[in-house]
Amino acid sequence: MKTFKHLFLGLACLTLIISCKTENKEATSTATSSQTKNESSERTGQAFIEDDGSTTVLSIAIGSKDHTTLVAAVQAAQLENALVNAGPLMVFAPTNEAFEALPEGTVENLLKPENKNALANILKYHVTPGNYSKDFLKKFKKLGQANNDYVKVEVVDGEPMIGGAKILASIKAGNGIVHVIDKVLLPPTE
Repeated sequence: MKTFKHLFLGLACLTLIISCKTENKEATSTATSSQTKNESSERTGQAFIEDDGSTTVLSIAIGSKDHTTLVAAVQAAQLENALVNAGPLMVFAPTNEAFEALPEGTVENLLKPENKNALANILKYHVTPGNYSKDFLKKFKKLGQANNDYVKVEVVDGEPMIGGAKILASIKAGNGIVHVIDKVLLPPTE
């Protein structure tokens, strides 16, 4: 009888220990699941790491009062991380005035969440791998863009024109170069 009591007491303790561990795992699993959901709604990646002082093509655009529309578009398309990678990247950055020259409502329509992919395609059409000066661009006939299309390069009056856009200024970055342009480049339609 004494052995039966010890066995019963041992089983009861074992059951209690197992149930505590199961409840703890469920609580941990619920907490982890909740934490993952919260983290997935936050924007993450290299672009969201606290500023380390290095100049990137993204930080140049963010710091420019003439590129607020471009920055809003990059954020809406969630392309910030692409513009802070090691590169080298060559970004053709349309000014606010270039965006204003588009047909009325175009920018507002592209900034809608349901048009994120179309917006990302247009923005990627403004990015080329490389770090070429304005003068060096004169040697090209076309450039391969990040969206897998090509943009035409012409020399007009000794100046390179990228897809019909004039380069207004060029700013070197730690991961490439920003060429400020006076026109929004639109990828060819299929």
